[in-house]
Amino acid sequence: MAAFLAVLLFGAALLTPVRSFAAEPDEGDAAASSGVSVSAEADAALADGASFALADFSRAQKGSNRDVAGAYIGYSYYQGSSDDYLAMVATDDYVVVHVPESAAALLDASDPAAQDLLKRCLTALDEASVNGGVVVGDDVPWIFTTERSWESDGVVYSFGVEADEGRYYVAVAGVDGSDIVSATGNEARPEYVDFAHIVAPDAVEIVPEATGLAAFGEFLAGVDFSPLWVTLRTTGVAIVFIFILGLAAAYFSLRIPKRAQDIADAIFTIPMVLPPTVCGFLLLLTLGNNSALGRWFIDIGFPLIFSWPATVIAAVVVAFPLMYRNARGAFEGLDPNMLDAARTLGWSNRRIFFKLMLPLSWSSIAAGTVLSFARALGEFGCTLFLAGNYVGVTRTIPIAIYFEWMSGNISEALFWTVIVMIFSFVVILFINLWSRRTTKYRRREG
Repeated sequence: MAAFLAVLLFGAALLTPVRSFAAEPDEGDAAASSGVSVSAEADAALADGASFALADFSRAQKGSNRDVAGAYIGYSYYQGSSDDYLAMVATDDYVVVHVPESAAALLDASDPAAQDLLKRCLTALDEASVNGGVVVGDDVPWIFTTERSWESDGVVYSFGVEADEGRYYVAVAGVDGSDIVSATGNEARPEYVDFAHIVAPDAVEIVPEATGLAAFGEFLAGVDFSPLWVTLRTTGVAIVFIFILGLAAAYFSLRIPKRAQDIADAIFTIPMVLPPTVCGFLLLLTLGNNSALGRWFIDIGFPLIFSWPATVIAAVVVAFPLMYRNARGAFEGLDPNMLDAARTLGWSNRRIFFKLMLPLSWSSIAAGTVLSFARALGEFGCTLFLAGNYVGVTRTIPIAIYFEWMSGNISEALFWTVIVMIFSFVVILFINLWSRRTTKYRRREG
């Protein structure tokens, strides 16, 4: 098991396209080409020859249009507990940079050379912390100001607004303080706002970003591997139920009348053609807290919904048809005369099943088992509906991929994607090797 995991992690290291794993900086990397050094945490930057540095960088993607401390100050972004922050407001038409007066000793906001250095630092930090959002660029004018407010086309940008005691904001409103965001729509709202402190160059320590295997080691150290263990545990338990239930359903569906066989086959197969979210919704209705069955499980102290057993149930329901169809197809392909001959020799149905049907159908059953395992491994929609997203409990790898991507953690989403791809490759390779082995065996027997 340890060796297999090592292979998976090595494959992820080779395939995961994360920028920080590169051995050398890209020639097109903005920070490298502009002579700006950015910290590994993307919270500090220092330009070559600059008399200042930026520290405590943060990016506010969205603001709030609600009242602050009982008063409306405009569409506001929380700045911090002091008014000495540099604030960069990015809009579709221009970028406004407010340089606090407290930074005058380090930076002359009216000096074009200082403006260029500040612009390069902000651009480098912005690109390093973007996480898939909009990036500031050179295609719009940049305005630098030390004033507490700046106006353009009836829109006023206010900086360091103390709306609550010890809490400062950047606010966007009309000239008369009116709400322009609700009145005109999202086009009046800034794309985002960046904040930073202007400090002396020796006040920041720019630790270069790790590269190569060191970067991958740091990445692995920060990864939460609970989705892997939840997935393996869920799939391992589910495949036991899938194997037993699939064989039982395939065997007994062939022993009932033909008309009943069609109905049973449709019932056993329908989870394979229904969308996983529909399966999850139906299970939620059946096992939810408002259903009689769900309340019964709660009464006995074994609630199912949004628990780890729910992940197993979801995996069993969606993967069971693959096992059932493969097993039934294998049983239907057996020579009925051979089975009748065994009965004339006095063999019981149990002995015929275990001594004759299973060995002769084993290649198809094994393929169905592996395919069911792979299907259960990649289950997402039904699991999310029935089990939810609880880290370390119900968060499987597919769910982790979705929520890491939604949170902007592209590197972790790619990592788990590669892990699933490697698992899928191993499954397909196993099926191909098993089929080739079975074909050779049959040719040799023939």
